[in-house]
Amino acid sequence: MGFPFIFSRSVSFIPQPSGDDVGPEMLLSLRFDKIGCGELDMANSKAPHSLLPLYLLISLVYQCSGSELGATRTASLQVNASEASGQPISETFFGLFFEEINHAGAGGIWAELVSNRALRIDVLCDSKGPNSCPPEGVGVYNPGYWGMNIEQGKSYKVAFYVRSTDAVNISVALTGSNGLQKMASTNIIADDGEVSDWIKKEFLLEAKGSDSNSRLQLTTTRKGVIWFDQVSVMPLDTYTGHGFRTDLVQMLADLKPRFFRFPGGCFVEGEWLRNAFRWKETVGPWEERPGHFGDVWSYWTDDGIGYFEFLQEALDGIEFARGSPNSKWGSLRAAMGHQEPFDLRYVAIGNEDCGKKNYRGNYLKFYDAIKSSYPDIQIITNCDASSQPLDHPADLYDYHVYTSSSDIFSRGNHFDHTLRSGPKAFVSEYAVTGKDAGRGSFLAALGEAGFLIGLEKNRWNPDAIVFNSSKAYGTPSYWVQRFFTESSGATLLKSTLQTNSYASLLASAISFRSSEDDETYLKIKIVNFGSDTVNLKIAVNGLDLNTVRLSGSSKTVFTSSNLMDENSFNEPTKVGGAPLWVGWILVDLDLVLLCSLPYVVCYCRKFTKITVVDFVPLEV
Repeated sequence: MGFPFIFSRSVSFIPQPSGDDVGPEMLLSLRFDKIGCGELDMANSKAPHSLLPLYLLISLVYQCSGSELGATRTASLQVNASEASGQPISETFFGLFFEEINHAGAGGIWAELVSNRALRIDVLCDSKGPNSCPPEGVGVYNPGYWGMNIEQGKSYKVAFYVRSTDAVNISVALTGSNGLQKMASTNIIADDGEVSDWIKKEFLLEAKGSDSNSRLQLTTTRKGVIWFDQVSVMPLDTYTGHGFRTDLVQMLADLKPRFFRFPGGCFVEGEWLRNAFRWKETVGPWEERPGHFGDVWSYWTDDGIGYFEFLQEALDGIEFARGSPNSKWGSLRAAMGHQEPFDLRYVAIGNEDCGKKNYRGNYLKFYDAIKSSYPDIQIITNCDASSQPLDHPADLYDYHVYTSSSDIFSRGNHFDHTLRSGPKAFVSEYAVTGKDAGRGSFLAALGEAGFLIGLEKNRWNPDAIVFNSSKAYGTPSYWVQRFFTESSGATLLKSTLQTNSYASLLASAISFRSSEDDETYLKIKIVNFGSDTVNLKIAVNGLDLNTVRLSGSSKTVFTSSNLMDENSFNEPTKVGGAPLWVGWILVDLDLVLLCSLPYVVCYCRKFTKITVVDFVPLEV
């Protein structure tokens, strides 16, 4: 069985046409020495005094160079950094899309360790006599989804309902994969009157050992039939105490999302209506949630993570999120501990249903009903309006693309000529698939990086995280996402890229104020999808020397020696990881992007030399 992926997506709002160009107030010429294999070489630097510090960040995504290179090309990037020329990027530019697929929820971010929560033991042996049970007892075990990750010193809340025809003496233990090493255990003893009907048992177990491939083991030495239901093992140290797996949710939080799409795409509808996601069955105490079979992705989910089907269902669902604490469904939300309404702004009607026989008619019924009760909610249609006008009303349209790396890179310009009037674009799903993708290759990330730059310039963002019971790593696509975490609420700067007919280079520039140090940053992202070396000259104008002090610059590099390189549990940061920080530089630097032909090995460890020069403003 392959390990699961969590995919997150974001929203894209097409900007209005920009105003007149603003003349430059100063010109900064950026020159990087050739990036090759070698050691970091830095010199002392200084900057003139002034009022507002500005930091320049350069992010590079390209194929690493090897012993052979393609042609050498020249290109230039002009960035207008003046406030008047910038276009604000939506505060909700980037967000997460959750779908129960590949165990993203059950067995993933939901920290529940038990994979089948209903068990039964038929015990034919007894505690004594000729047919006595072995000393360790007989019973059942549950290895969870990938083996349970039990860690020494940590506490686990165990809960289940039990029923039997006879008195019970049950050993409950967290053991190693072979059942021999007991890391925590207790006994449940009850007479037949106590367990003749369902009774809930709940207790804590503290682990005395560690094993990432553990299991829950239920055994007894007494003859009889024992039923267990809603069996749960939940670690106490979940993300902010809300039942989510800390390491996975932290990786999502590191992407700095501004909205959350839930509960998914095709999973919501199901292949058959009987297997659709019913939000009303996913609220309230977890043991009262029946769960359901997700027939799109072919596995059972216990709906531990809960919240669409018929028209009233949709309206009730919105009332649960938005209604007053005195409303029918709003009162349920309040009773669950959330008095204030949730900030629900968008509702998508269907998923990949445009063109189906009854979609338009059903869509209009949903649209009218929702708008009548909640006129401020933005409605998202499944029909793509990027190439032709819609024949029905909508605030946004959903855009999905799954394709090759070269095709997705070419779509970096897809929204450049889209109509600026009418519904905006919501790019909720994309990925490189097929042979280019592998299990998350650098080539896939390279193509996606170009697509994201095009979306940022028109507005958007995905990620992929692979995990097992105890470990998680980001694929190259995840680390490409990290280059875009500051884009929500930033200012898109006007930039002009001249490449002399070289179509494999894309770039964008933003300015943003950091939430960490409250300083202003200028960030330039560059993607080279081709195999040619590019000498890129970057010029920044529009900065006022009377109010701006260039405090320093940095460069981060994202590359790999092989286009099909992937991360793994053994090499989680082979491609990506924390972006390579190559040091502080100042302006008056040229940039050379080296690229390789596919499969050429590169032995680079640091991408250098960087020569630091004093900042000298050039005359306009």
